[in-house]
Amino acid sequence: MSITGQSDKAENIYLSTLNEILDSIAPHNDLEPSLNAILKVLAKDLHFERAFLAIMDPKSERLKLSITHSPAKIDHVTYSPGKGVVGRVYETGKSVIIPRMSDNSDFLNKAFGRSDEELKSLSFICVPIIKTSANNEKDVLGTISVDSPIQPMDNLLEHTQFLEVIAALISNQVLRLQEEMALQAQMLSQGSFPGGGAEVPPPANFVATSKSIRQVLRQARQVGPSRATALLRGESGTGKELLAEAIHACSPRREKPLVKLNCAALPSELVESELFGHQKGAFTGAYQNKRGLFEVANNGTLFLDEIGELSMDAQAKVLRAIQEKEIQRVGSEQPITVDVRLICATHQPLEKLLREGKFREDLFYRVNVFPIFIPALRERREDILPLAEQFLESFSSEYDKNIKRISSPAIDLFTQYHWPGNVRELKNCLERAVLICEEEVIRTYHLPPTLQTAESTATDTSLSFGEAVAKFEQELLVDSLKKARGNMLQAARDLRVSYRIVNYKVKKYNIDVKKYAGARKSK
Repeated sequence: MSITGQSDKAENIYLSTLNEILDSIAPHNDLEPSLNAILKVLAKDLHFERAFLAIMDPKSERLKLSITHSPAKIDHVTYSPGKGVVGRVYETGKSVIIPRMSDNSDFLNKAFGRSDEELKSLSFICVPIIKTSANNEKDVLGTISVDSPIQPMDNLLEHTQFLEVIAALISNQVLRLQEEMALQAQMLSQGSFPGGGAEVPPPANFVATSKSIRQVLRQARQVGPSRATALLRGESGTGKELLAEAIHACSPRREKPLVKLNCAALPSELVESELFGHQKGAFTGAYQNKRGLFEVANNGTLFLDEIGELSMDAQAKVLRAIQEKEIQRVGSEQPITVDVRLICATHQPLEKLLREGKFREDLFYRVNVFPIFIPALRERREDILPLAEQFLESFSSEYDKNIKRISSPAIDLFTQYHWPGNVRELKNCLERAVLICEEEVIRTYHLPPTLQTAESTATDTSLSFGEAVAKFEQELLVDSLKKARGNMLQAARDLRVSYRIVNYKVKKYNIDVKKYAGARKSK
């Protein structure tokens, strides 16, 4: 084939790819799916191994791996402006071609864990996504990057020019996605919880700082507006009941009752009566007719916690209620029609109960329509401190205590402890600390012995006596400087020591007093 023929063929491929991409960026299409579709088209038509978008996160001011058509090996990947190839393209606003990845020391290989063989056999192209404003100011929103099999430089240049066209085409979509990222961060920090077309507050104690819990809340928002049965899975104390409240709160049934039953809290012979009700005289002690929770929750939501504890008979009746939307009270043959949205939860491995014949297979598939896995607290350590501060504020108010913060050593214990009881254990720990604390600060000696002696914590036990005293002294000094808004003379008065000693300690611990000059006084 002639060079002209090869050029025509490449041009045809670019044109057909462009047509497919134009279909994906129609205004009515959802942002993430349409951008993901574009990456898939690029990879398929132009034979790229990978294609991904990194978008500047307005909150962290770092580039965030946002959309990729092939799975990343690390969930949360960010790039600093100016660092690595992606960071350099973002900072300069100019495209970069790496003919062979293994030959370039700036190539960080962060997200996909490419093997040595891949690094030797792949080229890398990264182009900026630029939005030009009405007054001709240019703003770099992020980058498009592709892994390409090694090709002649002319081919790589053609690919780069085409990717720059695509970057210009999708700049509006990327800008909207960036705005959504900023809005979501703001809503999470303010406790907003969008769902069902409206903003409704999440449960008061549901803190969502970590990526894993934000994903859980996102799934809750997805399933909330539907009538699909959700199955919440996770260890005890992770917040399954709170998540059920969140799902109900963003559903069309939010104005109707949310009725809860812990199936493990009642003997098996009483669970059926509690769920389905009973007729007078149905059994000893049934002195009058009683409505079951399915009837109480009619047109609303029923939350069945620890559904794995249900007896086989109760499971069969729950299945009928889901399938036929009918129940029968114990001791009655009269069917009662009910319209109930079911949310179930369990900390047990239901698949194991299935194999052991302790859980009905047909019920499992009915309740497992939309499973949501809530990670243990030790797997989302970013949430520990915000939760602890929230509990501190709540219990300080409840018990009328003037406790302002948690000390740094105590925070170290919190973040390093493994929390087998999860959020529930953390809450109990803070309640105890508030009750016994007679100061304005929660310190390590206010915490339970389990935290102070845990093998996983090396904060205090690794320090010598002198180091521990120095750390405590520094902490007291910082507290006083914050309270005095950087006024060392006032800090000395509060600590009942001379100004000379405070001045000496400030220099000894290299404390920046100016840092506290504008600090607000604690309420």
